[in-house]
Amino acid sequence: MSLQGTDAYRNNDALPVLVRRAVEAARTHGFAYSCRPEQGRLLQVLAAGAPHRVAETGTGCGVGLAWLASGASPATRLISIERDPERARIAADVFHDCDRVEVLQGDWQRIEEYGPYDLLVLDGGGQAKGDGTADPARLLTAGGTVVIDDFTPATTWPPQFNGAPDHSRLHWLQHPGLRAAELRLAADLSVIVGTHLPDS
Repeated sequence: MSLQGTDAYRNNDALPVLVRRAVEAARTHGFAYSCRPEQGRLLQVLAAGAPHRVAETGTGCGVGLAWLASGASPATRLISIERDPERARIAADVFHDCDRVEVLQGDWQRIEEYGPYDLLVLDGGGQAKGDGTADPARLLTAGGTVVIDDFTPATTWPPQFNGAPDHSRLHWLQHPGLRAAELRLAADLSVIVGTHLPDS
């Protein structure tokens, strides 16, 4: 989720139908922290390469999930977890006519019930389960992709946060089970994308 992410869709009408629906739901319910368009376009592209299962944590009102669903093939199942019951209900309503999309209410760890995944999107502004509980070996297929969102682009190595090494970011960039890189999506926004290579 991104600060003022919902506002980033103002005057942007060139959106997939599901994305427009989710953005409108976020606006109607005063939810400001939607996935930004820059990230959404990346998710749409990555979802196209996920043949079976996609998962996301931190659904919000469903904007990121809508980008994923807009890119995924008709055979791909998508699951998203939202801990807030009201937001989970709102997002589920956005996808009421999409049989392959399921929004679940609860802690992010519910994704473990349905994995492993070809594509997994973890929210959290860089904190994203960097304590080791989100284990790529458990959650991703061989060659599966993980996306960790909402970083500020790094300008040093090692990356810094508040004047100290950014251990959350380094957790993913140096994870022994991933080949990972940081991608700058805007002047103030980057994500980490990693591929799970079991033999690495």
